Amino acid sequence: MRLYLAALLCALAFPVHAQHYPDRSVRFLIPFPPGGGADNLARILGQYAADKLGQPFVIDNRAGAGGNIAAEVAAKSAPDGYTLLQANIAHVISASLYKKLNYDLLRDFEPVTQLASIPFVLGVSPALDVSSVKELIARARAKPGELAYASSGSGGPSHLAMELFKTIAGVNIRHVPYKGAAFASADLLAGNVQTMFFTVSAALPFMAGGRVRFLAIASPQRSPLAPDLPTTAEAGMPGMLATTWFGVMVPHGTSPAIVEKLYVTFASGLKQPEVRERILRQGFDIVGSTPAEFGAFVRAEIPKWAKVVKASGARVD
Repeated sequence: MRLYLAALLCALAFPVHAQHYPDRSVRFLIPFPPGGGADNLARILGQYAADKLGQPFVIDNRAGAGGNIAAEVAAKSAPDGYTLLQANIAHVISASLYKKLNYDLLRDFEPVTQLASIPFVLGVSPALDVSSVKELIARARAKPGELAYASSGSGGPSHLAMELFKTIAGVNIRHVPYKGAAFASADLLAGNVQTMFFTVSAALPFMAGGRVRFLAIASPQRSPLAPDLPTTAEAGMPGMLATTWFGVMVPHGTSPAIVEKLYVTFASGLKQPEVRERILRQGFDIVGSTPAEFGAFVRAEIPKWAKVVKASGARVD
């Protein structure tokens, strides 16, 4: 009887606790350095959440190890709603890329919401005489291994986006990894490599200057930032979908009532015109999925990218 009453009191305490949540500052772990798109997204929505809930949302940048440093810190944190993780595509890739991780994305976290995504766009060097996806594939098939593509690093999203492209198209294009997107795009401009995937936000300056020829966007719909750029489906590759995405997770065991309160807060922020405008201006597509939808999305992403990692041979021990 005593055990039953104790359990009942604990269950009743969850919604009461959520009513008073948060009563102190909330830490928002971001697996990127300050100043980038992911950091800006977190700061925009963190400020909205702080104004809405009456407590500071403190941005804690923990860059490194493909997002795993931030994830490990979050996984070891108390499940009380005071530590959030900005989860992203790198975390689902890490599940198969790394031989051993000190966390499990599905076991150690509760999904809150997918905030936004940024699709990849396929670009080629102006020195390469192709003007469509079909022409690029034809060139690669005619001369296997002659063309080279750049990425921002082995095992990263831009690397695996191209490996997905190669698998679907059935082509052999050599991989040249760089230490960051800036170095990769510089060599593309110089003509030392012939193609690469950019995020649409990173591609915008190159579009404006006409310095890179862009062939398609790897999303289900065209981007308002580049309305003339066809989707990969329109270009003849309907299965070629690749986006880098950003969401919110909390440590496993966090009260469902707190998860719901966080979801409602972030979803509300994503509907505010001034917030939406700031986010869309940076190239993001706004999502705002429910916890259940985000959980299903992550569960589907892990095996999808595991196949690409295996095909690419990429591995980090």
